[in-house]
Amino acid sequence: MFSASRFFSWSVLLFVLVVLAAGCGKGGGDSTGSTESTGSEGGGGDSTGSTEPAGSEGAGSQKRIIIVTNGTSPFWDAAKIGAQEAAEDLDVAKDGLRVVVDTNDFSDKGQIDKLRSYQGLSDVAGVGISITNSGNSSIADELRKLAKQGIKVITIDSDVDRKNDRDSRIAYLGTDNVYGGEELGKAAKGLKPGGGKYATFVGLKGAANAIERIGGFGVGAGDKFTQKENLGDGGDQINARKNVRDAIDRNADLDTLVGIWSYNAPAIVDIVTQLKRRKDFTIVTFDAEPVAIDHMKKGMIDAMAVQNPHAMGYEGVRMLRALIKDDKAALAEMEKRMNRTEEKDLFDTGLKIIIPDEGSPLADVQFGDNTNKLTLSKFTEWLKSKGLQGS
Repeated sequence: MFSASRFFSWSVLLFVLVVLAAGCGKGGGDSTGSTESTGSEGGGGDSTGSTEPAGSEGAGSQKRIIIVTNGTSPFWDAAKIGAQEAAEDLDVAKDGLRVVVDTNDFSDKGQIDKLRSYQGLSDVAGVGISITNSGNSSIADELRKLAKQGIKVITIDSDVDRKNDRDSRIAYLGTDNVYGGEELGKAAKGLKPGGGKYATFVGLKGAANAIERIGGFGVGAGDKFTQKENLGDGGDQINARKNVRDAIDRNADLDTLVGIWSYNAPAIVDIVTQLKRRKDFTIVTFDAEPVAIDHMKKGMIDAMAVQNPHAMGYEGVRMLRALIKDDKAALAEMEKRMNRTEEKDLFDTGLKIIIPDEGSPLADVQFGDNTNKLTLSKFTEWLKSKGLQGS
């Protein structure tokens, strides 16, 4: 039977539902910058650290300088701080720019997808990228596509294949990785003058920084050292620890453990500690994660070759801003200050060798002219002055 009161009630309910649905569809007025994308870390000119999708256009008329990492680690935390400080110090907002850090997942595909997501976007002005795999020219091909759009492209920390893909970026900015490897090799030689059998541990064996550091280490360590293993973990820290254990299990004569990426140092120390075999190994590593600094304090690491990711982030933003604004004076100043070779597209952010405060045989070892040797205490003072926990 028809009921007027029931009909009225259902009509009111239907009306309310329609109004609510319309309200939900508005999404709060506008959606620019309101959606986080997995693996995207942002840092604007105001250093708010806001995040957004890599492929979004927002923030009014500001154009983006995007720093693309190879993966995630405390190393990149320091680089992000440097990039944010540069954004503030250089007042990039005044130039209509802002800085974003976009974090990759250690995969080639991840980087290729990110680079493709920037194509065709009018708000992307510059890209600085740490190449995951220098042997994969598909990454370089995507850089060339961005360059054709007028986007300024540089590499940071890890370069393209310079023989085949050098034209895909304007410059490389970071550690001279061959030199860094040689200096860490010298440290191993100073700790074990009679030589030894070593294994190297790294995230991605195809990355240019991995290839160059490992090759340089062999040169610096000299003929009395023999490489037994070179193991990659794909950026997986569980695999990093497994690789250390496997190398020790397979090689009874192994006596030197070499960490090539930042997280390899704690992975090495964890396994050596579990096995209670510290006295059996010389441990030398790249970079200085906070936990690695603590390990050296406790006598678990003999030497660290430390890059300057803070400078990579800071100088990377400086260079990209200068390229975008065609600031020739700023670029000339950077070349004078940071170019140490005849190859004018390479900009060196420096290297430190860190040794324990007391009792190190390396206290009397002479390193290269471009290396700053510091005790751990002096290094931690430098970190504090920069507001950093690691490097």
